[in-house]
Amino acid sequence: AVLKKRLVKLVVNFLFYFRTDEAEPIGALLLEHCRITKEEENVFSISFIEEPERKYCFECASEEQCQEWVEALKRASYEFLRRSLIFYRNEIQKMTGKDPLEQYGISEEARFQLGTPRQ
Repeated sequence: AVLKKRLVKLVVNFLFYFRTDEAEPIGALLLEHCRITKEEENVFSISFIEEPERKYCFECASEEQCQEWVEALKRASYEFLRRSLIFYRNEIQKMTGKDPLEQYGISEEARFQLGTPRQ
């Protein structure tokens, strides 16, 4: 294992990484179909389902910072965001009787529906 000091920036579901002396990222990890694991007190890892043998380890300044990163990364995937959208859409619809996405013209799209599509 080679250890390298990198700065990272989370943007939606991409984790960009930078050399400490450069402004442009040298790479990015798409946080889909991955597993975020807390390895040690202040270390977490990212591994991908398609490549379980390849693991990216990150060391944080503290255990609290490590926990914050783990939680943020777990919330960064498309699937998590999709499930959250469905949940909150249904909650708003229960409270108001209206589909909050209707104004955007996507109220009948099956990809956001839970269970069987409406007929």
